[in-house]
Amino acid sequence: MTGYILVLNGPNLNMLGTRQPEVYGHETLADVVALCEKTAAAHGRTVRAEQSNHEGQIIDWIHEARGQASGIVINPGGLTHTSVALRDALVIPEVPVIEVHISNVHAREEFRHHSFVSPIASGVIAGLGIAGYGYAVERLIALS
Repeated sequence: MTGYILVLNGPNLNMLGTRQPEVYGHETLADVVALCEKTAAAHGRTVRAEQSNHEGQIIDWIHEARGQASGIVINPGGLTHTSVALRDALVIPEVPVIEVHISNVHAREEFRHHSFVSPIASGVIAGLGIAGYGYAVERLIALS
């Protein structure tokens, strides 16, 4: 399938570059989107990038991706550790999913060590800064 790659960012990721730069770095969400677009374009592919602080909106975008997207890159933010609804939605498009985290969630607070998304993801990238998004896009292109 050669549909767009859906890049989703969850709660608080709109604050990249200003929120805890010692944890998340100084790059912004615009930098993340630019990296994903550049990576996809190098392979003749496109990206649809979305961010929301609202779980239902993210789930709606996932539903819309069915039959349209070839894969999903998602940084669910705090929803990673709390949302069964998000996990359930991610299987609906029936495409590969790559879970991305800018920080190494396994080196942080205990509650961040569990992910509802990881068991249904084709891959998980954590702790590589925003570069992880580029790697995720590359992997999805390889899978499709």
